[in-house]
Amino acid sequence: MTREAVVLWLHGGGWYSHETSDVSWLERLGLHVVPAQYRLSGEALWPAQLDDVRAAARAARVAGAPFIVGGDSSGGHLALHLGLRGIERPGDVDAVMAFEPPVDPLAEDWPRARAEGNPWHRLLGHVPAPGDAATRDCTVTTHVGGGTPVLLLHGLDDTAVPPTQSLDLAAALCRAGHRVHTLTTDGGHGELEFTRGDVLGFVRQFLDRIV
Repeated sequence: MTREAVVLWLHGGGWYSHETSDVSWLERLGLHVVPAQYRLSGEALWPAQLDDVRAAARAARVAGAPFIVGGDSSGGHLALHLGLRGIERPGDVDAVMAFEPPVDPLAEDWPRARAEGNPWHRLLGHVPAPGDAATRDCTVTTHVGGGTPVLLLHGLDDTAVPPTQSLDLAAALCRAGHRVHTLTTDGGHGELEFTRGDVLGFVRQFLDRIV
């Protein structure tokens, strides 16, 4: 792994608020972290957020340096979209790290994602629904393929975003030929202990294989 590797970090907050995260642990792993901003759902509807993080990625890339996108919660959702769909084209991001990401609002075990006023509703401007083009576009599993390596980390006690969101995505990524590193561990939403030895080791192993 090289210290020149760049991580574009996308914050969480349900797409409607800005929740800051301590990312100093990524810097201790030898990564240069660049935080990105994007329009919140109260300012613009999907896919404006993807447009914004693509623009941030263009500004953050360093020629010749590995480029990784990462994020927590809704930031993890955007990181997955950016990594799988690409900045200019699929394959131009070296890896994705997504922590407790919402992935699929139509998942059978997550009916709350389809309730009036939920964060997906705010993001799309309407309740997610089968057959809806915007729902399909914002669903991460729609865009698997291309082989971008992905790290997924999710708390088993997460009641805001079910851990099955990451587990189901991992299965879809594997079927599509991606290298996927997946870990579920103790903790609720926003309670992942990134400085814990096993978590750091898991992330370090992924980076050592990818960067």
